[in-house]
Amino acid sequence: MRLTGDENLDSGRAVLGESPLTAEALRAANINPVTGLATDYLNHFNEVVMLMEMLPDMPDCAEDVLEWAPADYPTHFANSTFKDKELAILAYRSAPNAVRAHLETLILQIDDEVLKAQAVLRETTSPEACAHISRLASEEIKPLIAAASGTINGHADTEDELDDEAAQANVDALFG
Repeated sequence: MRLTGDENLDSGRAVLGESPLTAEALRAANINPVTGLATDYLNHFNEVVMLMEMLPDMPDCAEDVLEWAPADYPTHFANSTFKDKELAILAYRSAPNAVRAHLETLILQIDDEVLKAQAVLRETTSPEACAHISRLASEEIKPLIAAASGTINGHADTEDELDDEAAQANVDALFG
């Protein structure tokens, strides 16, 4: 869906479920209509993880790993060839705050792990370092990406965590 300019793009007034963010439009663009998020964003991380996992067999992939840079959700889509990137950015800005915050927390963790791996690669591409980075990708980063995917698809633990946070807030308010 290409936005024509007639739509209200003020994210303060755009609402998931209402034009242009109807469930049908979001589904057609591979954007979750409940969360307002698209798994396409995770390609940014899946590519670098694949390269990190290949390092033990192909240490020359280190250059590609070092070229990777963090990109937040709107920046990723703005620079992508994703057909409905404007819609993806608008939907992201209209996503429930708690869901978006949970995703952003996971993304910061992923970014941090990849940046740590890059720091190691800047020092050495020894077989030991490459093996360590490959394990880091598999054991640390992939689970974070899976958690981000769950958040994007509305299947994450965020609901339980948010319920816990709401319950704690109620308890705190009670005992002031």
